[in-house]
Amino acid sequence: MHSEMRIPVLLLARELGQGGSERQLAEIAKALDRSRFAVHVGCFRPQGFRNTELSNEGIPIVHLPVHSFRSFSALRGAWQLGQYIRRHGIRLVHTFDTPMNCFAVPAAWVFRAPVVLSSQRASRRLSNRSEQFVLRVTDHLVDAIVVNCEAMRRHMMEDEGVRGERLRTCYNGLDTSRFRPLPMQRPAALEGASLVIGVVCALRPEKGLPTLVEAFANVVSGDRPDLRSGLRLAIVGSGPMLETLQGMSVALGIQDRCHFEPSTADVTAWLSAMDIFVLPSLSEALSNSLMEAMACGRAVVASAVGGNPELVTDGITGLLFQPGNSSELADRLESLIVDENLRTRFGAEASDHVRRNFSLEASVHRMEEIYDELLGRRLAIIGHPANGEKAV
Repeated sequence: MHSEMRIPVLLLARELGQGGSERQLAEIAKALDRSRFAVHVGCFRPQGFRNTELSNEGIPIVHLPVHSFRSFSALRGAWQLGQYIRRHGIRLVHTFDTPMNCFAVPAAWVFRAPVVLSSQRASRRLSNRSEQFVLRVTDHLVDAIVVNCEAMRRHMMEDEGVRGERLRTCYNGLDTSRFRPLPMQRPAALEGASLVIGVVCALRPEKGLPTLVEAFANVVSGDRPDLRSGLRLAIVGSGPMLETLQGMSVALGIQDRCHFEPSTADVTAWLSAMDIFVLPSLSEALSNSLMEAMACGRAVVASAVGGNPELVTDGITGLLFQPGNSSELADRLESLIVDENLRTRFGAEASDHVRRNFSLEASVHRMEEIYDELLGRRLAIIGHPANGEKAV
């Protein structure tokens, strides 16, 4: 299809590095039907490995150099965004994270983008008061809010008072050709480990990682020598909790059993090194890292919050525990450590569950449905091009 006949869409996130929202933006941007959509991406911080991924796919990236919402750079960035929308005839603007919801939704509304979508991919309780206020304003400026699980849909309706007809659910999707069961291979940092418990995530407070460190310490300090020998903990990721977690490992006397690896694009290699994957979040929507671990056939243990129970059926595709309860988590870990057959069964069920229900293809198809619905509705309302613009 000729480029002029494609629908220009602009997807926005704060940055293009580590993080679930950034990953979902990149995956959607790369997989949208190029015969129908001319995809553009915008961000505040263009550095990061997602930038390379998108550039290699020929997707244009607009850098909006906003350093603070309270500085002149915000006004300059809003003007730049508005001009970009007009110059490229952008018909749909979709923001993927809280900073862009707060910044780009009002700007796109002021500059009369035909369709504006925001995303809510985590509890708003994680945002500060000023962000929550702005987000509630943007709820009235957008055509719809995309949520990534039913738990987030309930949160928006019950806690934020958003009407159900303004919400659209699109589950995160996973490239199951990349995330799939692979033979176990330990990196040099874990050489000699008999069994590895691990997590791959951003090291933020809401991830509840102290619960994991405490539970691991409980297991290795217990009265079961068979559970202690060769047991290692791998925490893969970067973030503000790193020093706290390292300090805990020293205080608990397990520092020699813990390995901290900075965030990496080579996630599958680290997942393949783990026997048990743990996501101990205190707050969660639909976790990309949990999906990835399940797709890779890891036995998973997750806290029973947010969208985790939508991924993990307790006793079938993994195990659940109450958030913050390190003793319960330790019990779950012990049951898996001593039973290799149970780990294998959970891993196989988890991989099959993700492959059948959370594929990237299904996610992209759903997002295209949302875009088509709202673009079609907008065209039906205006009936003809406005301000001399071409119709969708």
